[in-house]
Amino acid sequence: MGRSRDLVVAVGMSAAVLSTGALLTYYEGALPTTLNPLYAAKMVDFRAQELVFDRLFYHDPVNNELVSRLVKSSQVTDLGKSLKIDLVEGVKWHDGKPLTAADICFTVDALLDPGTPSPIAEGYRDILTGCKEDGKNTAIVQFTRVVHNPQERLGFSVMPRHVFSGRTAISPDVEFSARPTGTGAMAGSRGTRGVTFTGYGNTHHKPGIGQMQLQESGDPLLAIKALINNSVQGIIEVAPNFRADVAASDELTLKSYDLRSWWFVAVNTKKPPLDDKRVRQALNLVLDRTELREKAIGVKPGERNSPCEFISGPFVPTSPYYNQAVLPNERSDQARAQALLKQAGMVKVAGRWTFKGQPLSFRLGMEKSLDNEAPDILSYIGNQFEGAGFGSTVFKIPPDKWTTEAVTGRLTDYDLLVGKWSFGQVEDVNELFFTRSRGKGTRNIFNYSNTEIDQLLAQYDTAKTDTAARDAYHKLHKRLSEELPYVFLWKLDTKSAWRTEVKSNTISPYYYFTMFDAWRYEI
Repeated sequence: MGRSRDLVVAVGMSAAVLSTGALLTYYEGALPTTLNPLYAAKMVDFRAQELVFDRLFYHDPVNNELVSRLVKSSQVTDLGKSLKIDLVEGVKWHDGKPLTAADICFTVDALLDPGTPSPIAEGYRDILTGCKEDGKNTAIVQFTRVVHNPQERLGFSVMPRHVFSGRTAISPDVEFSARPTGTGAMAGSRGTRGVTFTGYGNTHHKPGIGQMQLQESGDPLLAIKALINNSVQGIIEVAPNFRADVAASDELTLKSYDLRSWWFVAVNTKKPPLDDKRVRQALNLVLDRTELREKAIGVKPGERNSPCEFISGPFVPTSPYYNQAVLPNERSDQARAQALLKQAGMVKVAGRWTFKGQPLSFRLGMEKSLDNEAPDILSYIGNQFEGAGFGSTVFKIPPDKWTTEAVTGRLTDYDLLVGKWSFGQVEDVNELFFTRSRGKGTRNIFNYSNTEIDQLLAQYDTAKTDTAARDAYHKLHKRLSEELPYVFLWKLDTKSAWRTEVKSNTISPYYYFTMFDAWRYEI
């Protein structure tokens, strides 16, 4: 930590590297698992990669327009099944090589290559068929079908063909994942204790900060103290119970960060008796969200402008896809829960629910890092289940294990998993609920499968208009509130904290650093 005006410039970097200026240090709750955008799995991955790479298209966080730093113009062709892209000229990779149409097509080919075991790539294999070059600076991206707003479907980070010598099968453990080559505002290098970023001036990027460092925060209270003492200059996510300390300081600024995120309890629908939706509905009624919010997040009864808003389905309440007619449960309803459990054949003996003569107890897990945002939330949920007559054993799951095993549907020894999903401008939840097969359902935690749900997801995926997409997701919201493969909890507002010396730091939804060029660090 600390500040310096000296920086060692990485070997091979071009003269466009910015090697002067104060070192800005900021905290994340965990270090990125990778800097390779094909394998981003956590929000810290996406945030770090946004500094290093350019996405082909993105939404401007100020006016929400779909724009690009790499594309000069684009045109729908082939009756809507292709998009012709003309690139901005003069853009260079961090090693000085020029960006060309070959890089766009290489990225598409890497996404489509079955030898690239990337969940992100699998999401593109249903809509892309390929790409062809039409000169040095023109690429034609081809779709499997006519798609609604094709540019919006091309939000992938562009990869350098020359670094991989044209080989499109890209594994997650290559050197590139720690020291990548991008066209973004910063060049990045990941070590065991943090990530170092170096500013890189380019035709399309003029970063105002020359050097930056990402570190893991650890204890949230110690992180706040470090920020107040100017040992670090920013914290990406500040838990609600520490926000008052930040707001009270004239040297710190709280900034809203729209993650479009919601919290859930995933239910293992493959395990009896959780395979009976009446049992899942009963668990939904058992939870007292108002009490959970008060204890874990510190929201007082009747508090206005709460940072925590209850939800009834898989979207944030401000989303056009959120079905406002489906009301969330705020308080527990033990009477209705007991009636459902009895209908499902469960019997209560000496205050404990039994199933086929055996006391019912849940293995309840949670991604460990969520404890920083809602302290002891896992224990509070477990206590509420205990109070309703269920046994429970709670486990905190390390972030890496959550990414590699929970998200991939391999933690099937658990009954319930507490987690959080975050979304960009496109709130596509298909991968969370589609039956996991043939590249679909890549984030379906307990491998939930329902034909009707799959049909509604397909209706959204093939929608030709905003209205058709909205109608499909409204129906999906209603059915999921009945089926409950997830028990939906709430949307928790996210706040960052930065020292006032950090200027013009517009924060973009989801990706955070999209507008990083304008940031300044003045000391």
